[in-house]
Amino acid sequence: MTQLERHRPALTGHCYRMLGSAVDADDAVQETMVRAWRSLDRFDARSSLHTWLYRIATNVCLDALADRTRRTRPIEDGPMGTVDDTLETLPRRHWIEPIPDARAVPADADPAEKTLLRQSIRLAFVAALQHLPPKQRAALLLTEVLGWSAAEVAESLESTVASVNSALQRARATLASRDLGDTQVDATDARTLLVERYVSAFERYDVDALTRLLCEDATLSMPPYRLWLKGHDAIRSWLLGHGAGCRGSRLIPTLASGAPALGQYRPTAQGGHAPWALIVLDISKDRVQSMTSFLDTETLFPLFGLPTEPPARIEG
Repeated sequence: MTQLERHRPALTGHCYRMLGSAVDADDAVQETMVRAWRSLDRFDARSSLHTWLYRIATNVCLDALADRTRRTRPIEDGPMGTVDDTLETLPRRHWIEPIPDARAVPADADPAEKTLLRQSIRLAFVAALQHLPPKQRAALLLTEVLGWSAAEVAESLESTVASVNSALQRARATLASRDLGDTQVDATDARTLLVERYVSAFERYDVDALTRLLCEDATLSMPPYRLWLKGHDAIRSWLLGHGAGCRGSRLIPTLASGAPALGQYRPTAQGGHAPWALIVLDISKDRVQSMTSFLDTETLFPLFGLPTEPPARIEG
């Protein structure tokens, strides 16, 4: 089983791109491992073990997608809202979910491969993939991310090279019509400083300073709520109104879906702090383009290894 387990991070990233959920990706990889283990004695080594496992994982994902609707993000699910809108929630399975970078990007990948893999788990890219039919999605990922030939994809999907090339053409056209935002994911000193300034402003709850860090057309969303807001005025009004309970929050940095992320802990009536959200920041150049606060902390905080409460501050 050890020879299979070393492929888990790469397979998890692939299944996440297919399914749009870290939890579903883990389930799909586990099913992949079970199927592979049961069939290992029949593995004929005509292809590498790596390729064979990807074929199994792709088919597991296609089976899972057969009876599901696509996952999405609030900014694609309906029109922009206002701070006065009624808050409506939808089930967890409706929304794209973030994934820890460490679970989806192999630690032993070379730097160029790590950059590509992190780009391919960005929320905007994964959300765009969900607009593709499952087999188009698989064909695109196997070629564009994993570097397979059309012939290899055709064999994996039990199709023809002509059908695969046609699917790729349609998939690329669909993605070209989507706004994927800034594709840069590498950490830079400027981005690190921007995140530090964001944390400082948020923990002080200096809404003016926080707003200055945002692009003019920045968005704020909070799955499982459908509501999303756009622009400085709307976001500022939300933070000073309905969102004012975030005053006094503590933030713990992490990485999610190829982007900076923050575990947010809101103050409690007892004087401590409790998990409230995982905030994923999409950054464009020197400003924050979007803030997505995922409120399902019961699922996400353990997944990201975030503690149940922030560590005590050392004064002095």
